[in-house]
Amino acid sequence: MQAAIEELKSKIGKDDSLFVLTGAGISTASGIPDFRSPEGLYAVHSEYGVSYEEMLSSGYFQENTASFYDFFFKKMVYPEAKPNKAHLALANYEKSGGKIRIATQNIDGLHQKAGSSKVYELHGNAYRYYCTRCARRYAYKDIVHAGIPRCSCGGILKPEVTLYGEELPPRAISLSLESVGEADILLVVGTSLNVYPAAALPSYFKGEISLLVNLEPTPLDGRFDYVLRMDAGEALEELLC
Repeated sequence: MQAAIEELKSKIGKDDSLFVLTGAGISTASGIPDFRSPEGLYAVHSEYGVSYEEMLSSGYFQENTASFYDFFFKKMVYPEAKPNKAHLALANYEKSGGKIRIATQNIDGLHQKAGSSKVYELHGNAYRYYCTRCARRYAYKDIVHAGIPRCSCGGILKPEVTLYGEELPPRAISLSLESVGEADILLVVGTSLNVYPAAALPSYFKGEISLLVNLEPTPLDGRFDYVLRMDAGEALEELLC
């Protein structure tokens, strides 16, 4: 493993452009559970009579808004979470002059908190909301975190996240496709590569080196030049710092 890291470090230069795809595994060290690992959210018994995965669907939000929000505020929003060393390694790489674009499946905003400036949020952000009636925007800090949050017009607020059954934000997808197609190096961190269309992004990579950092095997391991079964923070600190 160490030999692979040293080999990779010798190949990654500041003139190379990096495209990074991140998933829930990059944020577990910040106290945010992932979804599909044996200890992840989807493996936990739901207290609502339906699976947590089903509760993250557009249909469930529309038909069971009160229980959706009870679950969402308890299990999906972590306002006290702080960037961990994986987020910071990516941000510091950019600050030191590295060319880097990040597409994330996470809704926690931790890449931006760490200082990364080129972040494409494929699944939205749990700290932004909009009125389903008048489209007015709200920040998490400006809404009531109990019951069904409503706009001043009386309309129901919806979190600005991509639920199952909804299309991904077109601009985030467009910028991600453009960036991965132009990148010299592909770095995929902390994702099971099971959720599409985000999991399809690596197939658009045409560059020199592809690397997957994930503790568990994924169905796409064989497509990468390097696969590291390591903690995301440790791997990124060694590779980029």
